[in-house]
Amino acid sequence: MRLVLVGPPGAGKGTQAQFLSEHFAIPHIATGDIFRVNLREGTALGIEAKAYMDSGELVPDSLTNAMVADRLKKSDVANGFLLDGFPRNILQAEVLDAILSQAGTQLDAALELTVESSEIIRRLAGRLICRNCGRTWHLDFDPPSAPGVCNDCGGEIYQREDDNEATVLRRLEIYSEQTEPIVGYYRRQGVLISISAMGEVSEITNRAISALRAAVSN
Repeated sequence: MRLVLVGPPGAGKGTQAQFLSEHFAIPHIATGDIFRVNLREGTALGIEAKAYMDSGELVPDSLTNAMVADRLKKSDVANGFLLDGFPRNILQAEVLDAILSQAGTQLDAALELTVESSEIIRRLAGRLICRNCGRTWHLDFDPPSAPGVCNDCGGEIYQREDDNEATVLRRLEIYSEQTEPIVGYYRRQGVLISISAMGEVSEITNRAISALRAAVSN
């Protein structure tokens, strides 16, 4: 199973990626993790990326593409992978196609998680994090017993700046402008699978597994 996850912020891609990678026995490859590994190990790509980050510049797509290409050469992806956070635009989707073509393979599916904007705002704008242990809480779904205090360690709970409603709305605009076009790209290729990401986590996981099995068996 060679799979990419697509969906707006707050759709639950990271959560579903964990369950799907376990179910299909394929590595979950998140772009954030790729960056951290390259930075920690001081690879040539990591050193180059750090130079951009230290100067306050965005890491260019070409460098991100190179890191992904390098990661997809590892032995653990021989039987497939699940990409989370890449591609983010059509150019990156075309690069991924080229990487796979060079390896003699192709993408099996692009799984789109669809969520209503009002639900995304509710999910993200209610998210809270403990400053001490990093535990994530939620005002509606998983509130702490005492307001502002972490049940686990007693640390202070706060809301990240990028989780307020105005910032969430802007993130959705950016997704619509830059990332959502790849939904059409994969639809034209005939590999797009769209499922609702509304409901309980386990329900969404089962929905995704059933849709992927049906698509791959056809």
